[in-house]
Amino acid sequence: MPLYETMYILRPDLGDEQIDQAIEKYQAILREQGAEELETQHRGKRRLAYEIQKHREGVYVQMNYTAPGSTVALLERSMRLSDEVIRFMTLKPEPPVVEEEVVEA
Repeated sequence: MPLYETMYILRPDLGDEQIDQAIEKYQAILREQGAEELETQHRGKRRLAYEIQKHREGVYVQMNYTAPGSTVALLERSMRLSDEVIRFMTLKPEPPVVEEEVVEA
């Protein structure tokens, strides 16, 4: 299964409990769909580079996981329909390329 990285921004007016519930909701979606090696980083509230939906700040959350592509589509659909998520992006990082040294004889 490929490795994915999803970064999403929650509304800044959510309370700590609501933020934790939102994070747990998206983790549960991934677990139910068979995602493995789920690692979540709560990056905290930060100022946005530009205004999004009349918000100048947002709560950043990053999730790294391995999952089938259909799982990513389901997760993104859930975020798109949610009122608490103001922006999200999923990346499929390229595996590091190991260059072999050429030994001259």
